[in-house]
Amino acid sequence: MVNTEIPKNYTASPSSFSGTPHLTINRDVAKDLDSTNVFEGPEKLLEVWFSASPASLPASAAPHGLKVVSSDTWKEMLDLVNCQVLSIVESEHVDAYLLSESSMFVFPHKLILKTCGTTTLLSGLPRILEIAALVAGFPHVVGNPIDSIATAASPYRVFYSRKNFLFPDLQRGPHRSWRDEVKSLDKLFLGGSAYMIGKMNGEHWYLYLTEPNTVLTPPATPDRIETETKILDLPMVAPGTMGQIDNVDGEHDETLELLMTDLEEENAQQFYLEHASAVAEGRHFQRAHKARAAAQKPLKTINECDIENMSIHGTDYVDNGDALDVFSNTSSDSSESYSSEDEDPFPPELTTEGHALGTVVSECSGLADVYSASKYPDARIDAYIFSPCGFSANGVVPAAQAGDGTHYFTVHVTPEPHCSYASFETNVPSRQTGRETAEVIEHVVNIFKPGRFSVTLFEAKPPEIWDENDLDALAELKAAERQAARKNARMESIKGYRRVDRIVHDLEGYELVFRYYERWDWEGGVPRLGEIAY
Repeated sequence: MVNTEIPKNYTASPSSFSGTPHLTINRDVAKDLDSTNVFEGPEKLLEVWFSASPASLPASAAPHGLKVVSSDTWKEMLDLVNCQVLSIVESEHVDAYLLSESSMFVFPHKLILKTCGTTTLLSGLPRILEIAALVAGFPHVVGNPIDSIATAASPYRVFYSRKNFLFPDLQRGPHRSWRDEVKSLDKLFLGGSAYMIGKMNGEHWYLYLTEPNTVLTPPATPDRIETETKILDLPMVAPGTMGQIDNVDGEHDETLELLMTDLEEENAQQFYLEHASAVAEGRHFQRAHKARAAAQKPLKTINECDIENMSIHGTDYVDNGDALDVFSNTSSDSSESYSSEDEDPFPPELTTEGHALGTVVSECSGLADVYSASKYPDARIDAYIFSPCGFSANGVVPAAQAGDGTHYFTVHVTPEPHCSYASFETNVPSRQTGRETAEVIEHVVNIFKPGRFSVTLFEAKPPEIWDENDLDALAELKAAERQAARKNARMESIKGYRRVDRIVHDLEGYELVFRYYERWDWEGGVPRLGEIAY
């Protein structure tokens, strides 16, 4: 099923057709964007789940859950976040919104919102809860005035995370500190847990999450005890968990996130508009030259025939001994040389910021090959390059096998040397790609060659087996354990990098593994921390 409704001020891609992801572009926003002042690369990442999976939507919810919400309604919510929609790729299982500051993905059962710069992501959360209740029909609480929102859906789970900011003093609203963000989330949800993972005086990562079947904070709740941020800075497994959740997606649910800083300057050049336009121009005229050469090949066959000495002037055939030149445009002046630029001028859209040039960058940088078209022919990448530099892309990746749903990946790049940063996030299961997670990481890292990067990997844990007499199940568990051991060993040896930190945390229903790497030849000194406290 494809949503063919095109919002006002949007233009449909001419390549869109039924059965594939469908692209719409917001021309009004895209034409005036400039990324000159967008330099806080590390994103704020919010996931709000309203059920455990698309198959377990509550009876009150619309058949397609959150996907019934119109783009105009989401755009109004994003105004609170201080970002705008550039384009949308719509598919049966997920709608991918490319934003002026990062991305949003809307599934039937959950919403993922990722924003960079000085956006105020958490300011939009109350409105998200209201939309889920009033438009998508999820179970809700009425008369609970959360930040002036009278109706709020009760989420299944909430995750909020981010890397330490490079320039925390420039943040606004509830994002001026991690402590303020935790307070903002505590106002909405009961029983949340907050963590700082990594070294306080080094690269670190923050996480706030709620328990399954999250409970909203009652409106009359007096001042609460602030949720304590637990610091995890050693390889460890938390001493206790609260049991397994009824995760319908089970072992298929995993999210990989790479956060890269100190990009190699030469590699970062490909994400500058001027450089990208030069590459596009070279590719354009190379293709034009090849096309002309291919068109001339049939002439050899003509010259081998009895009419090889015939050329065309008007409607008369003249035997003058000259070779037939179909590009002469009936001109008899053989001194005029052919110019590919005259026949096939360089498109102006490849000289300015936008989606056309963003597609060139995606293909030339190798990002389009992370999930290649040969394996995922129905995948769609929506890319955008900013002026004078900066890059964003969303990928919608239908499963190789029918029935496995549609997954996503997203990439965002801030290439300026003084604040260079790139991120890559995906929920495409490693079992589906046919490649180890470490191979995907190496592919992405080789594109940017960061001086340092961190990896977070969320994986749903399979249900625990209590019946020791179930030999088949025990054998499967042992095989999974051996596979996990091989995977972990491979993650320890990312080519060209040394692993500095590894922290394992056992969450309810999930395992979180945080790793931090530095390039072997890196001579950039200590990390640019920006934010070293909470």
